[in-house]
Amino acid sequence: MVVFAYTGGLSVIIKMRRKIVYSSIAGLLMFFVSCNTHNKKEDSRDTPVKGVIHISVDESFKPVIDEQLKVHHSAFPNTKIIAEYKSEAACFRDLQSDSTRMIIVAKGLTDAEAAYYETRLRFKPQYGVLAYDAVAVIVNREGKDSVFTMEQLKNMLSGKNKVTAVMDGKNATSTVRFLQDSVLKGAAFGTNVVAAESSEKLIDIVSGNANMIGFVGLSWVGDNYDPKQTAYLKKIRLARVECTACLEKEVFAKPSQATITYGQYPLARPLYYILKENSAGLGTGFMNFMSLERGQLIFRRAFLAPAKMAFMKRQGNIKDAD
Repeated sequence: MVVFAYTGGLSVIIKMRRKIVYSSIAGLLMFFVSCNTHNKKEDSRDTPVKGVIHISVDESFKPVIDEQLKVHHSAFPNTKIIAEYKSEAACFRDLQSDSTRMIIVAKGLTDAEAAYYETRLRFKPQYGVLAYDAVAVIVNREGKDSVFTMEQLKNMLSGKNKVTAVMDGKNATSTVRFLQDSVLKGAAFGTNVVAAESSEKLIDIVSGNANMIGFVGLSWVGDNYDPKQTAYLKKIRLARVECTACLEKEVFAKPSQATITYGQYPLARPLYYILKENSAGLGTGFMNFMSLERGQLIFRRAFLAPAKMAFMKRQGNIKDAD
């Protein structure tokens, strides 16, 4: 009887130990699963080479930014940057939205604007110039005039000259703001100034009307290698505008990479990024991509003037081997 009692007690002890071991293993498994789940949540945050973000871009820059995104997505397949193209004013409104990580526009922030966004967003946005674009003046192939002084452009935009001037959007685009600031010096547009729905619509309108003049971003009409843009240039002409910075008188220049770089075309403007990130995320990665060699070459290839890198031809002397 004593032997049986002792054996039964040992069996109970073994079973209890097994339960403790199994419970410990189950607890460890749950711990590792919890850790893995936690790590997965952290991994879901975007990095400079992984993730999904939204950006807002001034519609004037659509062709060149589309090309930047195409190359960036090819180089970094784990990224997805969703760009929405709209007016400059709408881009700045989006900057206050949690869903928009970056905007690309034709102006930076003043100190007062930077302080305002810092208060709204709890941190100060970064901004800088990526390249230089221009507002191209375009006319119909059959139009009489394709050479303009700045005074003539001012008279057109103010309404003194009643020729119909077409803008690249019905909202507050960067082109509208730039012309009002740089040409009209803050004065109002005349009643002869009308708006197209988009840059593409503007080109269509001017190409079909000999008595109209259009104002559009160079990114839409300056790329001689783009089949769509070369087709546009069979219907329209890029007008020459008076060089206000030239020492010589009566110098007129078309918008181009060279005339922007050397300050000969007076309607040149910067292309800015404005980024809001507390830490280095995909927005920072895309900004760095556009600022470094590949991105700057894309701007150059689109016939804009890169702002971060100078690509210049250099002569080299190669000596024959003795």
